[in-house]
Amino acid sequence: MTFKAEYIWIDGTEPTAKLRSKTKILSAGAALPIWGFDGSSTNQAEGHASDRVLKPVFSCPDPIRGGDDVLVLCEVLNIDMTPHASNTRAALTEVAERFKAQEPVFGIEQEYTFFKGSRPLGFPEGGFPAAQGGYYCGVGSDEIFGRDVVEAHLENCLRAGLGLSGINAEVMPGQWEFQVGPLSPLEVADQLWVARWLLYRTAEDFGVSATLDPKPVKGDWNGAGAHTNFSTKAMREGYEAIITACESLGEGSKPLDHVKNYGAGIDDRLTGLHETAPWNEYSYGVSDRGASVRIPWQVEKDGKGYIEDRRPNANVDPYVVTRLIVDTCCTALEKAGQV
Repeated sequence: MTFKAEYIWIDGTEPTAKLRSKTKILSAGAALPIWGFDGSSTNQAEGHASDRVLKPVFSCPDPIRGGDDVLVLCEVLNIDMTPHASNTRAALTEVAERFKAQEPVFGIEQEYTFFKGSRPLGFPEGGFPAAQGGYYCGVGSDEIFGRDVVEAHLENCLRAGLGLSGINAEVMPGQWEFQVGPLSPLEVADQLWVARWLLYRTAEDFGVSATLDPKPVKGDWNGAGAHTNFSTKAMREGYEAIITACESLGEGSKPLDHVKNYGAGIDDRLTGLHETAPWNEYSYGVSDRGASVRIPWQVEKDGKGYIEDRRPNANVDPYVVTRLIVDTCCTALEKAGQV
């Protein structure tokens, strides 16, 4: 007896990496071995030294093939077993370990847009739909496009055992969101990458594509983000730590350090319009969706909870955004004695 293992990895495409995958047939009960691939075809090697290594780091049931088949998320290594330059997970692993005593937790809201051919799903050929307003969390075939794909993706993620916590239609036609978490930094990033793979793979069966483009339609339309919710044990217990975290994200060069790593094309989305703050200005506030970082109203009321960094693009690397937030906020909380 055998089973199929779909090995998934993040390639070296710039400025936004792509997901790749291939299938390995294994004997029943076999452990998941390291594997190899042609890095010269994924922007991760040159042809004269093309071999790269896939190291399994997370696996889950394959909800599409079913049975004993599995999805296997991998890190990319060089042949000497050191992390490849494109392997952003390795850097997160070190930071997450350093600050694990603070118990950092994330929830990431992944927005995306369906396309049918060259136009967003729901956009008529040669024209535009009605202005945004009724599409957000809407219902009805005149306002909602792609629900069958969204429901299939949700079921696939749940059957895979991923930690999704919800879905909703977003502000632009054909635009949706799913949420992953609350989970630890490595867990949320690993599972978000697998959920993205399942999104693309599920959409294949419906003849549509999904994009994480942060501004899929220019003009008076909302962009697509990956709002990143974050807390530590101290933040979940007291409001002073909430303010310390918010202040730390705005200190010195931190705003630019973060924004330049929050996804390609961020200046197209963070304009100060469409529920965003300008990319080059940092602010935080209670219940303010026009701020860089929002403190939910119930957090202020309860005097504890979490914050939402609204700046990351839909195409952000979750290994990078979680590493930056943990490093910045947990360092500040440690210095302030709020751990």
